[in-house]
Amino acid sequence: MKIAEDLYVRDFYAWTQQSARLIREGRFDELDLEHIAEEIESTGASERRELINRLGLLLAHLLKWHYQPLYRGKSWELAIKEQCRRLKRLLNDNPSLKPHAETVLSEAFGDAVLMAAKETGLDESSFSQSCPYSLEQTLSPEFLPE
Repeated sequence: MKIAEDLYVRDFYAWTQQSARLIREGRFDELDLEHIAEEIESTGASERRELINRLGLLLAHLLKWHYQPLYRGKSWELAIKEQCRRLKRLLNDNPSLKPHAETVLSEAFGDAVLMAAKETGLDESSFSQSCPYSLEQTLSPEFLPE
């Protein structure tokens, strides 16, 4: 086992710092390439999870707006706009995630239904079984479902 591999197990932070230093110094033969590859993949997966979480949160706000018209107000409208901005920022920072947004929309919608049901007190069956909004609508800060 290389020293770097052992360090990965004993002290992850120290491993990251040592790996960065070795890369900058061009000492590639000393790198723990398998763990570096795992960490890079993990970072990518984290960005995908963030996309699903952001979409779920935004969809939950849209569902609450849609299903509880008597509670609509500036605060809810601004929460929707804020989540749109955060989601667009994530997609701008990671453009290759955009094609995944369409595919994970239904997964995020399932989470959104649970969040909206919890926060509104409505039964899960009160909500649509599939996402009633297109990705384009969902990402538009001007879209407020009626």
